[in-house]
Amino acid sequence: MTGRDGGAGFRTRAIHAGERADPVTRAHNTPIYQTASFTFDTAEDKEVAMETGGHFYTRTSNPTTAALEVKLAALEGAEAAVVGASGMGSVATTLFSLLNAGDHLVTSEDVFIISRFFLRDDLPKKGIDVTFVDITNLEEVRAAIRPNTRVLFAESLSNPNMYVANLPALADIAHAHGLTFVVDNTFLSPYLLRPLEHGADLVLHSVTKYISGHGDTLSGVVAGPKALIDPIRYQLDVLGACASPFNSWLVLRGARTLGLRMEAHCANALELAQFVERQPEVAWIRYPGLESHPNRDVALALLGDRFGGMFSFGLRGDRATMNAFANRLELCGLGVSLGDVYTLVYPMPNRNNLIRVSVGCENSEDIIADFEQALEGLAVPA
Repeated sequence: MTGRDGGAGFRTRAIHAGERADPVTRAHNTPIYQTASFTFDTAEDKEVAMETGGHFYTRTSNPTTAALEVKLAALEGAEAAVVGASGMGSVATTLFSLLNAGDHLVTSEDVFIISRFFLRDDLPKKGIDVTFVDITNLEEVRAAIRPNTRVLFAESLSNPNMYVANLPALADIAHAHGLTFVVDNTFLSPYLLRPLEHGADLVLHSVTKYISGHGDTLSGVVAGPKALIDPIRYQLDVLGACASPFNSWLVLRGARTLGLRMEAHCANALELAQFVERQPEVAWIRYPGLESHPNRDVALALLGDRFGGMFSFGLRGDRATMNAFANRLELCGLGVSLGDVYTLVYPMPNRNNLIRVSVGCENSEDIIADFEQALEGLAVPA
């Protein structure tokens, strides 16, 4: 499926790019090509398909997933994209495609915990050194670069502390040293930020989150120039980290409303963050839309007036206080994921009792009311 003209506007591309009526049935929605393999009329046809990138086995490529790849490349402004089974599948295969034994990577000390495990534990086992830095301290980033450094890896909005990376400055540092600059943009989505426009060489997402948006599937994507995407596609194939056609179909469905949902996420998150910041039970909060955010100037430069649906905060008190607040929530769910239409709250005792909030698309007054009743009467230090 080569796709309809995506159009110039983001919401138009989200709906149309990569999709067209099915050529056999004329179905308007992209079908789920739920098949492991594809057959051919002749042996010669099979050879042509294998030589020209045609579909012959779903681990390697599938029409439903291919349609999604065209759509996500269009949303990122990228030449190409490759979709895999999960966000971590995309992280791992991207870095495996760029790094070999003896190489070195510089990354943020504040990254998604499973990314951190992979970077800290698995890459060194392959002979790849990793240095963790404060990604907002540009001098510390520069000082960490070695002659064998090959990659600079950062999250645009860090998980879980919500620090904003200065992508143009980091891109300048990376390219001055011949590094590939890889950005995980999961927390912001291409609707709010397209890192390739700010100097990143590759951008990746856990598509499970905002791009899918409904908490019902797992997927990941990497987008960028074809010369960098092709080796990642090879890694996905040989490691078996391919996307399920059904999951790709769910993401196609979710991606069509990404722009609409992100407007609600952003508006709700700003209102809720402003409410939380005013509460006497709250010790601190980090949301890029608040003037109190430590990287406020960078956030304004990169994001304008929309700051995403994620924030983190801490209560005055201990783990028991954090748990008491979380246990009192009624509307909001306690869950590890994010980017869902449902508001999800994730208490993190191993991160100094930080509470991460993924603000959903409910009516803002209902989310605020749930937080208000959960905070009332908490036993916190004076």
